Amino acid sequence: MKKIISLILVIALALCMVGCRPSERVSYNVSKEADSFGVVRKLTVINCRTDSIMMELVGTFALGNSSAGELEIVCKTGEDAYKKHFVYLNDWTAYTVEDISGADVDPFSYEIIFYPNMLDLIDIETRANVGGANAGFGG
Repeated sequence: MKKIISLILVIALALCMVGCRPSERVSYNVSKEADSFGVVRKLTVINCRTDSIMMELVGTFALGNSSAGELEIVCKTGEDAYKKHFVYLNDWTAYTVEDISGADVDPFSYEIIFYPNMLDLIDIETRANVGGANAGFGG
């Protein structure tokens, strides 16, 4: 009985996929690959009030929106190592994500850039040393 139900589900899924347009399948596959840390992307967060770029992130990362109005970003920093970042989204904050193709980049590397004109009183310098004995951030 379980085999018959499984077979029916597989046939139903196959029929659903046949009805999909190629662009829908490609979009789904690209999104799945990107969220599996297989695509190098660039995230840009913009202050819409001032038309200024607040930060950029380039690397392999998974992206999602939380119910609290935050952009959740998970960056892969090693074989089994990850870092999670949050960007609060409001009426004056927008973001865009670009897939960067053809880049020969370390899949465990990412870079976050904070633009100083958006953070007048704070100096931020980050550096990642992934994979070494002194792995981490330093100033």
